Order: sequence, then structure tokens, then C-alpha cells
Amino acid sequence: MSGLITSRDNERLKLVRKLASRREREKTGLFVCEGEDLVEAAQAAGVDPFDLLVAGVDVEKRLLADVSTLGHPPRVIGVFRRADLAGFVALSRGCADPTGPKAVRASMGALFRVPLLEFDEAPRPWIALVPRGGDELSGVDAGTFVLGAEREGVPVDVLARCDGRATIPLADGAESLNVAAAGAIALYESTRRPA
Repeated sequence: MSGLITSRDNERLKLVRKLASRREREKTGLFVCEGEDLVEAAQAAGVDPFDLLVAGVDVEKRLLADVSTLGHPPRVIGVFRRADLAGFVALSRGCADPTGPKAVRASMGALFRVPLLEFDEAPRPWIALVPRGGDELSGVDAGTFVLGAEREGVPVDVLARCDGRATIPLADGAESLNVAAAGAIALYESTRRPA
């Protein structure tokens, strides 16, 4: 096959290995998606890959398996530009990298459908989700729900910048919800309101 990558020292494979590092992703503006489902999700969202490596077509299968972070080697690895992402999840400094390998897999393709932006660009009002003492969730009108880390919650300096606070009612004895569950409930509740 013409053009089949047969050396692990190939520049395209070296790039995939380098992009396992957050620093390299930030420096290059690129990230990796492993597997057909994620690459298809990107293409369905109109996001074209910067590079695409298909096992047995572009690269020897064993070499693609070597650069993969998955336990079961993918048939395809795509390299994408962070600048091509759209959606609305506002991330503050210190958040996990949404283009890291685990986050990309966990997104199950939503990364290509939900825009990312800097926290300060998020629409107002900002409503912080807090475990206690906030307004009832059904009564707040949020432009953006602000969620914090699992244990620490919303940082004090961020909480001070928010326009309000909301609390999700919990069963007696329950301390709090994890951040994913709280975010899902808040988003669901916001979709139930009449437009």
C-alpha cells in the first residue's frame, strides 16, 4: 500500500504521542480522538480532522495500537483543532482539560456539539449551585449555572462574582450530590420552564 506508515518514528505518530500531554495540547491547539464513534461524532457536527489515521490504510495496525491510550486499540485516531469546537460549557482556570483523552472519551462526542468558552464569557446571570442556603432551583432564571469541585464546591472568589445561588432539595441525611448529577438536574429543570 502506497503511503502506509511503517515506522513508529513517523511525524504523524509522534504528534499523537505528544498530544497525550496537556501542555502540548495547549501549545499546538490540537487534541486526539480515538475510535470511530468519536470521529464520526465530530464529522456529524461538521468538524473536520486536522489529521486522520486509519489502521491498515494509513498506518500499520500495530503502530496505531502503540500510540493509543485505550485498552483495546482503535481502528481510527483523529487529530482535531480545539478552535473548531463549539458549544456552551464555560470553563474557569484550573478545570480539567476537556480535550484530555479521558474527558474526550467520557463526552461520547458531545465535545463537538457543546461549545466551550472562557468562564468570563458565559451569559449572565450566573447562578451558583450550592448544597445549602440557595433559592429553590425551580425559581431561578440562570444564564449560566456555576458548579464547583466535588468536595470544595464553588470557590469563594467565584461565588462572590455570581448573581445568585440555588440549591437542589435533598432527602434527609443526604449531604450533597456529585457535580455531574447536580449539573444534569439544573439543566433539566431549566428546560422545563416555558420559553
